[in-house]
Amino acid sequence: MKRQERGLGLVGLILVSAMVAVFGLVLVQVVPTVIEYQTIQRAAQRAAQGNTVAEVRNLFDKAAAIDDIHSIDGRDLEISKQNDQVIVEFAYEREIHLAGPAWLVMRYSGRSK
Repeated sequence: MKRQERGLGLVGLILVSAMVAVFGLVLVQVVPTVIEYQTIQRAAQRAAQGNTVAEVRNLFDKAAAIDDIHSIDGRDLEISKQNDQVIVEFAYEREIHLAGPAWLVMRYSGRSK
């Protein structure tokens, strides 16, 4: 009786390696945008401590300068009040070029608590 061979052939190994490499390249480009989103979320939370619209935008711009935020600035914030509490909302898009005409578009939005 012949035994069936098991395992990964050369072609399979090359295909799996290529898929892992492509996934890794995309992941390396996406992770910094997620980290920046979390930084923006913290900056919006700190900016919500302000009392006026100008003060909130100024606080956010100072935090953006310190934390190296480039995706949005204080002018892009939507500031409102609910029950005497300042609410800071934001939304923005990040695009990552993959290859040729292919782009990965990520839409981020958030608000202070």
